[in-house]
Amino acid sequence: MPASTREAVRVAVLADSDTRWKWGALTARRITTATAEPTGFVLRGRATPTARQLAETGVSTTTPREVTGAEFLRAIRDAEARGEGYDVLVLALVGGTVRAVLQGLADLAPERRPVVVTGYVGVVYEKLTDGLLLRHGADVVLANSRHDAERFRAVYEGVGAGAGSVVEAALPFLGGAPYAPVAGRDTLVFAAQPSVPATRAERAYVLRRLIGHARLHPGREVLLKLRSKPGEHTTHLEEFPFQKLVRELDPPDNFRLVYGHMGEVLDRTDLLVTVSSTAALEALHRRIPTAILTDLGVREALGNHHFVGSGLLTSFDRLDKGDVPAADETWLARQGVAAGGPPTSQGVGGGSYEGAFDAARDRVAELLALPALPPISPYYTAETAPGYLPGILARHRLDVTAPEPRESGLRRVVREAARGAYRHGVQRVAPVIRRLGEL
Repeated sequence: MPASTREAVRVAVLADSDTRWKWGALTARRITTATAEPTGFVLRGRATPTARQLAETGVSTTTPREVTGAEFLRAIRDAEARGEGYDVLVLALVGGTVRAVLQGLADLAPERRPVVVTGYVGVVYEKLTDGLLLRHGADVVLANSRHDAERFRAVYEGVGAGAGSVVEAALPFLGGAPYAPVAGRDTLVFAAQPSVPATRAERAYVLRRLIGHARLHPGREVLLKLRSKPGEHTTHLEEFPFQKLVRELDPPDNFRLVYGHMGEVLDRTDLLVTVSSTAALEALHRRIPTAILTDLGVREALGNHHFVGSGLLTSFDRLDKGDVPAADETWLARQGVAAGGPPTSQGVGGGSYEGAFDAARDRVAELLALPALPPISPYYTAETAPGYLPGILARHRLDVTAPEPRESGLRRVVREAARGAYRHGVQRVAPVIRRLGEL
């Protein structure tokens, strides 16, 4: 039965990290008419978020259920058997996992499958082509800006795949009060990233410069906003946590490490500094002064090449002197941030942020109204990628016919111990081995 003939739209979100859970849950609300909370699932793996990380996203009062890929597919199957099948499925996952779940859904062959929506949690600065082709086959591939939509369609059309699934939208977590200076407040926030920059030397450099800036400006509060605590993982692995590097230094009293919801931190921010964090887009949307660092170069590996043309590129030397860059309005409009202002002289921009999701909402509604959805038809198949696809599918082991493992206290203890050992290896053992290899 098409969802349009029922009162309620049932939505499920499958995510593989805290940031993707935030994106998925908020996206589900933006693009559907569902009034109930989406049913949340978090994929068990190396980046499985802790309860603290999930709560810090602030997107739901209900903790998503931790599952394997096969357990998730069983949940989809069982919900349909109960007559409570999901109408929309938001896949907030890396590309390879999206492709595996698409295969699992196709093999499951429910009587009426859900509309599948996927996309990206932030700035797309690496693996654009491969990531997009792995996501091909979803009914809707969301682009966070006009710029991204053009790039996405160019990739799909360039390989002869249909580009009709690409729908322009925006990042779902933009919002908050517009920036307003507060007398007596001067707060610089550096938005840290787990793997940018990647090396110990580069991360130590950034930390030293932040502390040096705090010393040069004793009346300014300098906050290092961290994504995770030691032992926790996010979307990307953090091999050299700032929390550990700062122990080797002696920061002044006006320098602090902070956690918490980024929106709440931005509420008290007067200057947002980062290498390439999506937090820059959140700040720009609120018209908070923002700076993108060039100290380590403008490189694809850092992701700050995405900000070429933004007017935001600068260095610590300039920030130390008090210089603050000004954003280019045309660039902002093409990136889908700071919506609601007048269009530029080139006709770019204007409109409202809420209106950015109209096209996606309409597309989902059209698909829900169809008597039946078309078969899932991804670009990567046994014919187009016979040397690539089998390995991706094999890694995810989405066989719903295999016996369901029996959950027990011992199993949970072993799983958590293994996860802890993995994180210890990434953050403690791997750096030591690397240093030994350089002797």
